[in-house]
Amino acid sequence: MTRFALTLEFDGTPFVGLQRQATGASVQQSVEEAAERITGEEVTLHSAGRTDAGVHALAMRSHCDIAKDLTPFRLMEALNAHLRPDPIAVTACEAVADDWHARFSCIGRRYTYRILNRRAPPTLTRDRVWHVARDLDAGAMHRAAQALVGRHDFTTFRSVQCQARDPVKTLDRLDVERKGDEVLIHAAARSFLHHQVRSMVGCLALVGLGRWREDRVGEALAARERQALGLNAPPHGLYFVEAVYPV
Repeated sequence: MTRFALTLEFDGTPFVGLQRQATGASVQQSVEEAAERITGEEVTLHSAGRTDAGVHALAMRSHCDIAKDLTPFRLMEALNAHLRPDPIAVTACEAVADDWHARFSCIGRRYTYRILNRRAPPTLTRDRVWHVARDLDAGAMHRAAQALVGRHDFTTFRSVQCQARDPVKTLDRLDVERKGDEVLIHAAARSFLHHQVRSMVGCLALVGLGRWREDRVGEALAARERQALGLNAPPHGLYFVEAVYPV
């Protein structure tokens, strides 16, 4: 039995999320079914994080255990062939130690949220950015974001359906920058609550639009109640960027 670490890139548009659900297509199901067709084995995929319906990934780390004698390159090539036409690609594959776990060995996760900030609607990036037509003040958004960096109770910024036992998380980074017509929000932490990034982005957008004062983000955090949330950003602008592991 060999444990293979996979790096997955996927467009989340047609999926109910990464994880298997009772109904609807998921990234996990597509990869597991492709692996079963290749190996004849029942394969279970474990991943560094979960993504909601419509959320994308540039480099999601996952793993699965396979008994069939395969090299990482052959497995990667076979998976990519069997995953077509689903918008999922295995961009890297390697054999790892039996005790390496995509989720539990992970010590950091990074996300980027893309906002297209122009009057004209998206065409080539439709379903891959949040379109905000009115001008956003990225500088004000960045300043407001710093109130969220550090160890806090993020109850305000988590879904009412969040299953985490503890709302306290340490946010290592929350930076906002403008690149041309796009405003990018970069978030890094060991782990995140359900909807945490999208909830933070929604409130920062209100600051950028001038509808919230900069210090209101800190006030919403201190309230520790979901009712204090101003806006939950849509899923299609969110990307899982990186899973970090000990060297």
